[in-house]
Amino acid sequence: MSQPIANTSSANIEPSPRGSLRRTHRAEARAARTFVMPALVLIVVFFFVPVLLGFVLSLTNARLTSPQGPQFVGLDNFTRLFSDPLFWKSLRNTVYFGAVVVPLQSGFALGLALLINARIRGINVYRTVYFLPVVTSIVVVSILWTFMYQRDGLVNHMLQAVSFNLIQGTDWLNNPSTAMPAIIFMSIWQAVGFHMVIWLAGLQTIPGDLYEAAELDGASTWQRFKYVTWPGLRATRSFILVTITIAALSLFAQIKIMTNGGPLDSTSTVVFQSVRAGYEQQQTAYASAISLVFFVLVLTVSLVQRFLTRDKD
Repeated sequence: MSQPIANTSSANIEPSPRGSLRRTHRAEARAARTFVMPALVLIVVFFFVPVLLGFVLSLTNARLTSPQGPQFVGLDNFTRLFSDPLFWKSLRNTVYFGAVVVPLQSGFALGLALLINARIRGINVYRTVYFLPVVTSIVVVSILWTFMYQRDGLVNHMLQAVSFNLIQGTDWLNNPSTAMPAIIFMSIWQAVGFHMVIWLAGLQTIPGDLYEAAELDGASTWQRFKYVTWPGLRATRSFILVTITIAALSLFAQIKIMTNGGPLDSTSTVVFQSVRAGYEQQQTAYASAISLVFFVLVLTVSLVQRFLTRDKD
């Protein structure tokens, strides 16, 4: 007696779980590539291409409006750069600015964040006041402080009032010994509110139970900060340290508006020298060499900071 032949058509075969899982993974991979592609294009266009172009230009004698095309000159621009006294002076000014601004600005910002993190009446007003300089254009702030730093400006009038005319003040931005400290003070005042907000966000992520437990154990205010607050801000302080350092080393707008690198190049920085060489002096290749050296400098400092602030657990 013949046996009935089983129906083996594909319509009656259920898909295997493994095949369905593979299709799901492929769909997720396509979606991931779709979302990553815009960011990847932006990184290539605005980072890798400029870096590559800057490297190529630094090996030529290209000028901004030269009638002749660029010619390969090898490492001549770097040899000229490292023998340029202005570059070393600009580098010292950049390091000096960063060495002063990074600890002071981060410290003041943390102090303000601790103060406004308290639950007191009208605290939102203080937050707005401290953050207001951040949303003000750095160009506007620089122009205002330029007038304030003049010999008959507000700063000298305040010093005379506080010291009962014992301190007459100086023309802060035209004095080589006071120009950079004046810019440092203004820069810290302008940007401290931004990092205050970041510190504040980090403070609010620390569980309140830890403070309650420390208080029950009889910990003092300093001990609560040392053993609860500071360890809880590990990720926040790493982020702030890197961002402040990069911003400090990239100092340009204040210098261009307030002193234009003077007096006697006492406020010239690496970025300012690069922009001036590239646009005012139209030495595109030389400016590219300065920019590459600055890129290596910032990258090195960022990697060192990342290594020192890494999670050692």
